[in-house]
Amino acid sequence: MRARPALSSLGAPGLPGRRWPLAAAVGVGVLVSAGTTPAAAQDGPSTSVESFGTAPDGTAVDRWTLSNGDITMQVLTWGGVIQTLEVPDADGEVENVVLGFAELDGYVGDDDPYFGSLIGRYGNRIAGGSFTLDGTTHQLPLNDGPNTLHGGPTGFDDQVWEATDVSDDEVAALELRLVSEDGEEGFPGTLTTTVTYTLDADNRLEVHYEATTDAPTVVNLTQHTYWNLAGEGSGSIYDHELQIDAGGYTPVDETLIPTGEIAPVADTPFDFREATPIGERIREDDQQLLYGQGYDHNWALDRADDGAREGSDGEDALEEAAVLTDPDSGRTLTISTTEPGLQFYSGNFLDGTLVGTGGSVYRQGDGLALETQHFPDSPNQPDFPSTELRPGEVYDSTTVFELSY
Repeated sequence: MRARPALSSLGAPGLPGRRWPLAAAVGVGVLVSAGTTPAAAQDGPSTSVESFGTAPDGTAVDRWTLSNGDITMQVLTWGGVIQTLEVPDADGEVENVVLGFAELDGYVGDDDPYFGSLIGRYGNRIAGGSFTLDGTTHQLPLNDGPNTLHGGPTGFDDQVWEATDVSDDEVAALELRLVSEDGEEGFPGTLTTTVTYTLDADNRLEVHYEATTDAPTVVNLTQHTYWNLAGEGSGSIYDHELQIDAGGYTPVDETLIPTGEIAPVADTPFDFREATPIGERIREDDQQLLYGQGYDHNWALDRADDGAREGSDGEDALEEAAVLTDPDSGRTLTISTTEPGLQFYSGNFLDGTLVGTGGSVYRQGDGLALETQHFPDSPNQPDFPSTELRPGEVYDSTTVFELSY
């Protein structure tokens, strides 16, 4: 994240030239958004919305369907969850390639492993749930052993977001907005966040984040979709081939907090500079793999501009970070981001106790997360890129997930 005083016109490379705006039963009845038609009714971009039950506090939860005529995704206002993402393979067979639950109850309980959720205020871990900013120490609730994970017990994944259809003739797009009050989960400042999902005609899903605050705070937003390009519920992702544009990663201690070192990946199981099957080295005798019970680490991405991390227009540059391929289906996911880090989590703690959208049980390695981010525990690591955000500045981050087959 690079804080900046104002935004004028935002645009992602290669995308249309526009300013990017910023225990319940499944409901029935579909409301079609103004100016759009249901996904099944046309070949171009479309959106529709339906009831998806109620949150524990009684707030209505909706499920939005976005389609570009080729790919269809469903998004919940609960946690901004990407519930399903249906993508053809090389033979035209369509599969849902993300893990999730069929009903809202699965996302509300404590057992939800953040399937498809928007994560905030702070993605990943903060050591001891504590950080000091401008001389004041802030204590957060602990929800991951001795640490705070993904914003605390009631993070952005456990709240209802306000949704607005911002589609046009070129893209299907949904803007989600959430206001986090000063002191929520121990974080200072009232934070106003907008996240826009944009699905374009080239099968690119852009996730654009903006946030502002009325007091100094720390922010690290990400998206926690679990991918299985062979299809949700189809089994292990260990045969998927992964390439990460990173010559270094951040080793962790036994509680998965970074040690502060950026270590070279060369001659380690963390070297994915060339496409490598995920399962090829995951069971090697390596202390870091033992700590995470597999891969659960942050890669320090190689950036073409090195220190500045800015494009020619002064905005953070959108650069390719990773490529994931399923050799059997031919589906490929290419991730580009403005962020300096990528957390690769190989689904190590899926233990057969959760049943997914297709009715299959999820076991270890049945999905993986690739979370673009600033580094874990940055508020306590002065040598890591800063996650501080101050009044008058704008948190601005973009990640693009491009699907091909």
